[in-house]
Amino acid sequence: MNLSRRTFIASAALAPVACGVPLSYERGTPVAQPNPLPAVRTPQVGQEWSYIKRNVYDGKIRELITERVASVGSTIVIERRDEDGGQLPSEVQGPWGIIQLDTSWPRLMNFKPPIPLWPLELTSNWSKQLNTKYSFGGYSENTYNWQEFMSAHGWEQITVPAGTFLTLRYQNLINFESNDDNKLNCIRKETIWFAPSIGRWVAREASGSYMIKGQLGVPILEDGFQWQLTSYK
Repeated sequence: MNLSRRTFIASAALAPVACGVPLSYERGTPVAQPNPLPAVRTPQVGQEWSYIKRNVYDGKIRELITERVASVGSTIVIERRDEDGGQLPSEVQGPWGIIQLDTSWPRLMNFKPPIPLWPLELTSNWSKQLNTKYSFGGYSENTYNWQEFMSAHGWEQITVPAGTFLTLRYQNLINFESNDDNKLNCIRKETIWFAPSIGRWVAREASGSYMIKGQLGVPILEDGFQWQLTSYK
């Protein structure tokens, strides 16, 4: 998985487009970059965010998730529950804004070394290529390559069920090594609207694709999902 930066960006960007997947379902209103730049809210125990998750292809609601800061120290633990109060895997950051255990994907993912959750500089032209390895929660003996290009695309006002927020819109283009040897060219694309005022994203979209070893044709599409903030405190 030694891709050059140029090759990686091109392959990641073109794969979903070639299959007719829209790049974005949310729509924000572009605004000038704020001056001074807003500070990111620091984590405190009890801060909470609730999200609704939909399948972007049929619009059906898949789940309602509430995330709550449970502890703040050398790591920040964010506990998660479903709409019935059932416990879900916790997210772990350390320090704030650097993800160690990520719950955004179908399986709990452990990044070593940890990688940023949002742009390290909240400016419209910030970008960075991130290279790390991941393992699945509980299976740390098996690690896989993860290459991610994070790029900011401007400040936007966006309205979601929880209200209207000033956000930095950014995108992640990800090329990763699958634990399934039959899957090749595994690509994920995320668009995220991050609101510094609440220390969390208010809208997020994700889609993915892959190829099967030995088969020709267009990439196989994974389900695409959209999350929107419904409440916070």
